[in-house]
Amino acid sequence: MASILPGLRRAARPLSRDLFICHQCRKQSIPLGRLKLPVKADLSRTIRFNSSAAAFPESNTIKNSPLTSLSKTISNAEKEKAIPKKGYFPETSSNTVAYWLLGSAASVFGIVVFGGLTRLTESGLSITEWRPVTGSLPPLSSADWDSEFAKYRASPEFKLLNAHMTLEEFKKIYYMEWTHRLWGRFVGLSFVIPAIYFVARRKVASHMSLRLLGISGLIAFQGALGWYMVKSGLKDDLFAPGSHPRVSQYRLTAHLGAAFVCYSAMLWNGLAILRQNAALSHPSRALVQLEHLSGKHLSFFRKSVAGLAILVFTTAMSGGLVAGLDAGLIYNEFPRMGTGFHPPASELFDPFYSRKEDRSDLWWRNMLENPSMVQLDHRALAMTTFTAILGLWAYTRFNKRVKSAMPNNARKGMLGVVHLLMFQVALGISTLIYLVPTPLAAAHQAGSLALLTGVLVLGNRVWIPKRTLRLVQQRVKQAAAVHPPVMRPMGAQAFKADLNALKKHGPPKPLRSTRS
Repeated sequence: MASILPGLRRAARPLSRDLFICHQCRKQSIPLGRLKLPVKADLSRTIRFNSSAAAFPESNTIKNSPLTSLSKTISNAEKEKAIPKKGYFPETSSNTVAYWLLGSAASVFGIVVFGGLTRLTESGLSITEWRPVTGSLPPLSSADWDSEFAKYRASPEFKLLNAHMTLEEFKKIYYMEWTHRLWGRFVGLSFVIPAIYFVARRKVASHMSLRLLGISGLIAFQGALGWYMVKSGLKDDLFAPGSHPRVSQYRLTAHLGAAFVCYSAMLWNGLAILRQNAALSHPSRALVQLEHLSGKHLSFFRKSVAGLAILVFTTAMSGGLVAGLDAGLIYNEFPRMGTGFHPPASELFDPFYSRKEDRSDLWWRNMLENPSMVQLDHRALAMTTFTAILGLWAYTRFNKRVKSAMPNNARKGMLGVVHLLMFQVALGISTLIYLVPTPLAAAHQAGSLALLTGVLVLGNRVWIPKRTLRLVQQRVKQAAAVHPPVMRPMGAQAFKADLNALKKHGPPKPLRSTRS
């Protein structure tokens, strides 16, 4: 035993130098090929005793080991999970789609105003057939004009109102209605064809593609509803005998309401896309703005704006009933209606409009079919809208907490709504006093849609879209993960506090190592 120990002592130093790699070399990732190994060192023994033997590319056994394959499989799976799978639809819609929606909304705004002119000039019943394709062209020959005029002469409107109308006068009202219908076809084609293109080119998000489909269906329904409205004025049995030939006020209001809904959908979605893309371009700033809007001081204001939109829409629909019944031609003074602020109760609830023996439909038929009651309802809704908008403006102006929390663009939007309201009230009173002249009546109808536009723009500025908020939060988290926040220098108060603690307790003691 004593003879073996000296030999082991002599071999211990070369063994540790030849068969092991120091920790410092492994830490610096020095390739083994650059290490100077003694000639006597056996490579197989070195791999056997070396813990970093996997670094040798020549070792097929280590490269193809089950543990190495399992680690690669797990690594690839984690990489696949980290990369989000992209679907067919993009995450957000393009700004081009937003501008196209706003342009389509402007076209619908124009056709609403032109439709009012068509009604005021009594041109809507000049075309007695609905031909969506072949009706795109006007009569091109004298025979075609004679045929169209013959069809109009068979209508109740010609027999009761326009029995002395000439062919040249007929052409004027015919071109008014033809232009109105042609404009409607243009609205449909200019919306459906670009919508298909944007979806095919993947410029529209998935939820927005469904909305575009809904608006396309609404446009088609609007065209069918327009003909259904015109049809009500071409038959004697659809209105009272001996009365003025006109379309049904119910169908006219439904046609007008569908146009308002279609316009609102285009406008709202166009503004929503622009707002979302602007927020995602600066997610940190947008997150602060959205969190500020979600504060309790603006909660009542946001809900009130939504209520205003419903109130303005309802008032406009009551105006459609007034137009359908020509109720603006009676009681042409304001604010009084005859000898008082409202007509007599016997006139407001006239049994003439009831169609049941038990008079159970007396109140609602008078509200929808009695011109006096319909005008009173429209006045009441208009004054309610006027009071509500001014009250909300005063709330944001004189409530200090709400005023300080109101964003600048929301404050301007609220003021713009007040200006549109004043303009619309002036148009309404002037239209009533001057016995519904065509320019003022058309401007009053356009003013109702303009007022609804102002309320929708204001709502878009203060509303909190959940999807946009979620996308903004995701972008902020991703940015924080890629670029972690940098520690900023402490403030003056924190510096003084640390300085006082240093004077009182002295410098902190260094931590002792637990390693022996």
